[in-house]
Amino acid sequence: MPLRRPKANKNPPILSHEFVIQNHPDIVSCVAMVFIIGLMFQATSPVASLFVTLQHNETQMRTNEEGELEPTNVVLYKYGTKDCFAAFFYFLMAIIIHAVIQEYILDKLNRRMHLSKIKHSKFNESGQLLVFYAVSAVWGADIISRENLITNIASLWEGYPHDLFPFLVKFYFIIQIGYWLHCFPELYFQKIKKEEIAARVQYAVLYLMFIIATYVLNFSRIGLCLLVIHYCVEFLFHLSRLLYFSEKTEIANSGFMIWNVSFVLVRLGSITLAVLTFWYGLVQVEKSNPGAGDFNTFIVRINCLSAVCLLQAWMMWNFITFHLKRMRERSQAAISGKKYHTTSLKKKDKKIKGEDEGEVSYVDSSTGTENGVVRPRTPKSKKN
Repeated sequence: MPLRRPKANKNPPILSHEFVIQNHPDIVSCVAMVFIIGLMFQATSPVASLFVTLQHNETQMRTNEEGELEPTNVVLYKYGTKDCFAAFFYFLMAIIIHAVIQEYILDKLNRRMHLSKIKHSKFNESGQLLVFYAVSAVWGADIISRENLITNIASLWEGYPHDLFPFLVKFYFIIQIGYWLHCFPELYFQKIKKEEIAARVQYAVLYLMFIIATYVLNFSRIGLCLLVIHYCVEFLFHLSRLLYFSEKTEIANSGFMIWNVSFVLVRLGSITLAVLTFWYGLVQVEKSNPGAGDFNTFIVRINCLSAVCLLQAWMMWNFITFHLKRMRERSQAAISGKKYHTTSLKKKDKKIKGEDEGEVSYVDSSTGTENGVVRPRTPKSKKN
């Protein structure tokens, strides 16, 4: 079903930039439907299934009472080159869902609040990320609970390499890759300003680098835990920013205060988990065999630990500089306000003194001058 849009006075030419931007949800929906319809026909089903379903599955075997191997109902997955097809399909789905949220939720809220162009762009960004962070955090927390990663912290490194994923774990990482890939064409579809592009590209690239590295190096358990706690604090930040734009200042300020504390705690918690896993845990099960998906070597571990710690330090540095900048701005605003108040009082004092001397003008009471010129007093006439 095509998305509704306000009618323009003049339809843009077909395949022009404006036409693609206005109709990109419908165009992408048609492309995605090609793969879904392809599943219905026997000739195209093998190709379409590469995009829609997860590949590289393996059925687990068990030994029966007679000592023979037999298949079980448990199906696990590995990663491979065919995952690129699935990532592309869910990249298309992310664009469609982005457009639905934008049109049916965010645009309606924007029309009610009448935000400026700058706030409008930030509101849309926070609205989209809020939904994604909420879904990813809840979904990831459910997976962590199912895998008992909280109650058994040693499971983060025990049994490595974790090259066999349950369906939900593999699907989670494919969705993450597809979502952060879709952020790049959205810069064009949403007409993002040049000054905002650099920041958005930066965090999208960082997310992709760390998620793909975690997925390929079989560190899915520690990566999942780090993502969930990070998404929780990011959800809180964007929720507070949306409340701020909605002029619910008191609630927003409380949210930002909680976010300030949570941000620091999550940075420390992420470093603690990384050190515990890469420095202490994986050393106990070290047996390098990259051909079998085992990347548990000293070089890989130290690089992963350094990458996580450097990322947390960089985020903390930005956090500190942001708050220092705000403190300077507030102090400068306070000084400017005091100067303005003092100047107003002086002008008022000069005006009152000028009126007392028979002149409605600004007179310097210390020199007796008006704009640098000495004005003699007008003598009062005597009554006869």
